[in-house]
Amino acid sequence: MLGGADLLAAASRIAPYVVRTPLLRGPVTAAHGTGLLLKAEHLQLGGSFKMRGAANAVLALAADRVVTGSSGNHGIALARIARTLGIPLTVVLAAGAMPSKAAAIRALGAETVQVGGGVAEREERARALAAEQGAVLVPSSDHPLVVAGQGTVGLELLAAAPDTETVYVPTGGGGLLAGLCLAAADHPVRVVGVEPALTPRYARSLAAGHPVRLPPCATVADGLRGQSPGTVPYPIIRDRVDELIAVGDAEILAATALLHRLGVDAEPSGAVALAGALRAGRRERAVAIVSGGNTPARLHTLHHSHTSTSASASTNVRI
Repeated sequence: MLGGADLLAAASRIAPYVVRTPLLRGPVTAAHGTGLLLKAEHLQLGGSFKMRGAANAVLALAADRVVTGSSGNHGIALARIARTLGIPLTVVLAAGAMPSKAAAIRALGAETVQVGGGVAEREERARALAAEQGAVLVPSSDHPLVVAGQGTVGLELLAAAPDTETVYVPTGGGGLLAGLCLAAADHPVRVVGVEPALTPRYARSLAAGHPVRLPPCATVADGLRGQSPGTVPYPIIRDRVDELIAVGDAEILAATALLHRLGVDAEPSGAVALAGALRAGRRERAVAIVSGGNTPARLHTLHHSHTSTSASASTNVRI
């Protein structure tokens, strides 16, 4: 069973490889007034919260070769830590993966493999490749060390704003939501998972009383297209989450545009939690996690910046 000690160990382990992201003022709304804050994980190294879980798993397992399946941000995070540590990495991408994220992964020195189908087919191929290569498989969310690493977001958030009444968490595979649930185990804060309406795998699973698998979908939140709950996150979320909210693509894009007007360069997946907070409309002190900022424009710029540097200087490129 994962617990607070695992999150504290993860925080210590990954400290040299991540940054402590700030809380930013969110949009002023009729419900929240000025009480809505944003946990700025789009400013994390690697452009998303995924750096936390990726670094924790690779470091704790002392991996010398890694394989993963990813929609993009987890692959970017792993590619960055693998490059830093000098270990080979193969990232398996599903058919709908963003080309800009695939290019960023390759620019950081990792190999990519693309498969047809959705997340389920991607994960099956990643498992097979790891076995073939004798590599360590580091899933994007369904691993205790990954969940513990993602939970450090919650430790930071609650330490910085202990009077938070509700935290809104974007939910795909469930690693971040499970990590927040662990961080909030002994805290009265409400934990609300926010899923794209096209793929509400946790809401459906909790309603059914067991994990269910949904068909592939094409929500604009490309990082949240998981088809079923993870084995590790599911029971943690089941036992602690207070509510699950579904938001449509139009709401996600509206929240993304709102963040951009505030100067927060979020990708659609990173704006899902804000969309959930806006839909809930509760009068409360709340934090919405902006989970990622790897927009195509940002990745294009960083990719070209990386490829134009010399091999000796390229290790300093932050992505």
